[in-house]
Amino acid sequence: MEAADGHHYVVKFTDNPQHRRVLVNEYVASILLQHLDIAQPESRVIEVTADLLREFPDVYMQLGTSRREVTPGWHFGSRFPGNPITQAVYDILPDPLMKKVANPEDFLGVLAFDKWAGNSDSRQAIFFRARLSDWRPNAQGNPLQVAFVAQMMDHGYLFDGPNWEFRDAPLFGLFFRPIVYEKVRGLADFSPWLERIQNFPDEIMDRVLREVPESWLPGDERDQLTRLLETLLKRRKRVPQLIEDCTRGRVNPFPAWQPQTR
Repeated sequence: MEAADGHHYVVKFTDNPQHRRVLVNEYVASILLQHLDIAQPESRVIEVTADLLREFPDVYMQLGTSRREVTPGWHFGSRFPGNPITQAVYDILPDPLMKKVANPEDFLGVLAFDKWAGNSDSRQAIFFRARLSDWRPNAQGNPLQVAFVAQMMDHGYLFDGPNWEFRDAPLFGLFFRPIVYEKVRGLADFSPWLERIQNFPDEIMDRVLREVPESWLPGDERDQLTRLLETLLKRRKRVPQLIEDCTRGRVNPFPAWQPQTR
């Protein structure tokens, strides 16, 4: 959807079949990842009005053979990197191009984040060609260079999705392409994100609670979210062990891992 600010957004509706709470999870992730400086699409709360839905009747959700209408109100928007008519976006790149992505380190940062936040899904990302100065000025290489940029997206299954609990397993949160982890030798490779997580300021959680729309948290769910974020803060010191546990799964994603490397 094109919003009033002139940008295009991929919009996730409150009455989507996954659950309304996945919007809360998406919004929480956008604030936390911003503080951790991990590449992601910019997020906005998007108002979809009844007038717009009448003007564009093709805006609806298809569930099998049934059609579900969209409820007017506030929904979650993930900014598309440019104009969808002219900007190509990929969710898969061949290995030779994966090696040319300008910000591969963000896959390590987001794994630390996913372990912390209990992402029970695999890691999702998008890739697009852009001038680095526009999207990742601190990325490797010349900031005026045009290169592939990775952004981390689809955070709906943090906190085990609508269950709002923490389920930890060695393979949870991993990106499906092993190439992004082939140089990982130990926990030192996950700096500085481990330090940022372990020293994560409590006041950022206060911002989350202030900014999540009231309509997304009916009944006592704001209190439930408060308790969830309190538990998240208590998990900060566990993240190094959760990363190390990846090496004990049925497949070790870190072929170069050296246990003594810290």
